[in-house]
Amino acid sequence: MEDGVTVSLSDIAERAGVSIKTVSGALHGGSARMSEETRSRIKLIADELGYVTNLAARGMRQGWLPLIGVVADELITSPFATEIIRGLDGAARTAEMAVFAMNLNGTRDVGSVLEEVRRFRPRAIAYAAMYHKTVALPEELVGNVGIMINCSEANGRVTSLVPDEEGAAVEITRHLVAAGRRRIAFINLPGLLAGELRERGFRKALDEAGLAPIGVMPAVRRPVYSDRAPSLVATHVAALMSAGTRPDAIICGNDRVAMEVYSALRRAGARIPDDVAVGSFDNQVEIATRLDPPLTTMALPHRAMGRLAAEILLSDDAPPPETRRLPFQLIDRSSI
Repeated sequence: MEDGVTVSLSDIAERAGVSIKTVSGALHGGSARMSEETRSRIKLIADELGYVTNLAARGMRQGWLPLIGVVADELITSPFATEIIRGLDGAARTAEMAVFAMNLNGTRDVGSVLEEVRRFRPRAIAYAAMYHKTVALPEELVGNVGIMINCSEANGRVTSLVPDEEGAAVEITRHLVAAGRRRIAFINLPGLLAGELRERGFRKALDEAGLAPIGVMPAVRRPVYSDRAPSLVATHVAALMSAGTRPDAIICGNDRVAMEVYSALRRAGARIPDDVAVGSFDNQVEIATRLDPPLTTMALPHRAMGRLAAEILLSDDAPPPETRRLPFQLIDRSSI
């Protein structure tokens, strides 16, 4: 663009000696077929002339803007679940797309938030949740959501990407067993799908090893876990350490619970990991790396879910609805 003159597709087409359709295909991913040499030459000419995509005009032509909209089910209030947005945004930028999010909370229903997202005419819409759960989308809205992230659609009508909670619990339990631990307790997250699946994996791994749990206990007094609910962790640890058969390992429902377990074990005079090993879930780095010793924990696949979601949303061939379970990563520090 020179002296305030806007460069158009026709300007580039004239300089390159090709059709406007070919220029559009090279710059905006249209259907025109061309060699990579032609595509590169058109992009070079566009750069030389200072061409800037007119997003509004492009949206009018193709019916959508180069955007991915996200219905964020309390996602942006979570310090580590925002990795979903980072993964989504990184993959979208590679495809010259941008990501924006609208927050869904207790004062707004999903229909009104979806309608607000649709006003921006995004190419695709994702629904992403702060924690792993099942979401029942209204029938009339199912076709508007391209993918569910960190949650699954209750009736299986939308492709869903979720963490493999059960597999993660199997892995951390096997890791403890391999380290020689035989008396393992689990202080879990009550009322959450993640907690239910993690307990299932914990019991499965112990059964494989021919072991029985020392106990499975809720981390809080309320039926559904939250950070603000009255904690039972100190009470449980005190009871475990005063019992005739003490645990030699405790698995924690998340890293916040692990932080409380550390304090309670120290009050009981137990050393970590010499007397009691501690394992956890989530890899909330600001907690896990600052504990002494640093916490061994299972890292949630949030960024991987975001990246895969973008790939699926931007694919020309939409897959049939399915639930994909993405593996956690064992972050082996010093607490086991």
